[in-house]
Amino acid sequence: MAHIKIDKKISKYRVLKPEAKDAPAPAKGPLKAEDNVIWMHEKLERPEVLIGSTYKIKTPVSDHAMYVTINDILLNEGTPHEQRRPFEVFINSKNLDHFQWIVALTRVISAVFRKGGDTTFLVEELKAVFDPRGGYWQPGGKYMPSTIAELGYVIERHLQSIGLLKKPELDEHQRKLVQEKRAEFEARTKQTDAFSKSVFPEGAQLCVKCSTAAVVMLDGCNTCLNCGDSKCG
Repeated sequence: MAHIKIDKKISKYRVLKPEAKDAPAPAKGPLKAEDNVIWMHEKLERPEVLIGSTYKIKTPVSDHAMYVTINDILLNEGTPHEQRRPFEVFINSKNLDHFQWIVALTRVISAVFRKGGDTTFLVEELKAVFDPRGGYWQPGGKYMPSTIAELGYVIERHLQSIGLLKKPELDEHQRKLVQEKRAEFEARTKQTDAFSKSVFPEGAQLCVKCSTAAVVMLDGCNTCLNCGDSKCG
């Protein structure tokens, strides 16, 4: 039996199962730099310490807030391939009416995170859930179709903070157009100082693109003062 000298400190180990003995041997040849990169997969063991962020969700449909904690694992620490990936999620609330689906949802989302690959699809799937009893409005005029959808927005914000998703931004032309249209509308309606403190003009309609009550009539065309979407192109 050949002896292998280990020069580095052993931080983790895994027992080789009997069925793994028949696995094909790795191809021989010089190791590439990418061969030592650790990727996210379901057999990756949980470290003793994870990096976590907690988000508060307070909805008008419940008397108690929900606290969503997303823990990340740091892969390839100290190397050019270092990255944070979501590893698990927990939801805590004093409201026990929906305890079963909360536990089930956290386990399923955590399992998807640990599976590896592209997990960003969860965001759109959760945001597409609508409450049959109707949604609610957030402060600032954003419509939320359900509590599950707001959880999707929380996960989206977290993935954007760790670099897995890119935050959508308006280009220079769109920002200039929105500023011009907003200034034109405010000048036309002669808002008072108290009314100017509002995020968007009173009576603005819901934008189907960004789900914000910011659509006003300009030059005979519905125009969103938040994202610049216009029916006239």
